[in-house]
Amino acid sequence: MTSSGMDTTGRPLDGSERKDRGSPSYADDFGGTVVRPEKGAKSGSAVESVDFQEAVADGQADIETVVRDSRVNEVLEELDRELIALEPVKQRIRDVAALLVIDRLREEMGLGSEAPTLHMSLTGSPGTGKTTVAFRMAEILHRLGYIERGHLVSVTRDDLVGQYVGHTAPKTKDVVKRALGGILFIDEAYYLHRPQNERDYGQEAIEVLLQVMESERQNLVVVMAGYEGPMEEFFQANPGMGSRVAHHIPFPDYSADELLQIAGLMVGKQGYELSDDAERALREYIERRREQPRFAHGRSVRNAIERARMRQATRLFESGGKLTKKDLITLEADDFLQSSVFDDTEAQASDDTTEKVDRMEVDASAAK
Repeated sequence: MTSSGMDTTGRPLDGSERKDRGSPSYADDFGGTVVRPEKGAKSGSAVESVDFQEAVADGQADIETVVRDSRVNEVLEELDRELIALEPVKQRIRDVAALLVIDRLREEMGLGSEAPTLHMSLTGSPGTGKTTVAFRMAEILHRLGYIERGHLVSVTRDDLVGQYVGHTAPKTKDVVKRALGGILFIDEAYYLHRPQNERDYGQEAIEVLLQVMESERQNLVVVMAGYEGPMEEFFQANPGMGSRVAHHIPFPDYSADELLQIAGLMVGKQGYELSDDAERALREYIERRREQPRFAHGRSVRNAIERARMRQATRLFESGGKLTKKDLITLEADDFLQSSVFDDTEAQASDDTTEKVDRMEVDASAAK
């Protein structure tokens, strides 16, 4: 039960800042990632949310005005460019965008209806685009006036669950405060629930989330992500959580052809090209790597390209000769074939460990 004058996150209901009364802050414990829209970005949500009053006149609602002023189509087009395939996922996001537009127009025309529930579950293998979709969803929600800021706060269990009695609730509330006005993205949310450990504090974090998913639903969207099976078990074990999630969106695995297209986009964005032999080598790499443990689709492809760039740099550095522009931008077959994925006699664990380290380094770089 909340104290008088405070909401469930501890914020004053009158909008004033809460004074420090000696309660501990867990801001320094936060290890998640905050992704904010960039000012001036082509499709960033830095634009102001649309004024729906301008779209309603003389008893008529003008959808074209809303779409134009909110620039929602730009976000959907950017999603198409960023993500190869995933057509069912993209269609679900378009459906949600359509629901939001019509709901706001109904509101402006005085047609009473309950605001749509927007909390989501995104399920699928790692590296299939779940975080990207969540951030684009934040842009759409901000532009249509459903959330104030349009940022995304990405966390895991460690950012929400404390290590001793009385630690978890304030730690979770601190994370919620960071996310207000945007999306709280909880990766592998099912790890919050560990019934086999009686002394685990994950259930306390779940209780806080259940409260804010209801009380703050006008200015916070919670998106939970993970593998499909464990997520389904998580919702079955926590029916209150499942009942608050209206949109369950599955992300299919990428095929080898789709992963090669993704690789082409990544290479092009970084100012490189693949020789014909390199493209064949990369396809073989993808087909082999898919059969190995801890394959992470787009993330694994990105790591393969990063290592190929490093091998290319070493190859050019050691050549000692003059280099043309073509030399500098072209990745050759050997830049991929040197991977231990092609060495059937070498311990597979070595490449898996290398990939895990590379992934951590690349993710850390992307978060800066």
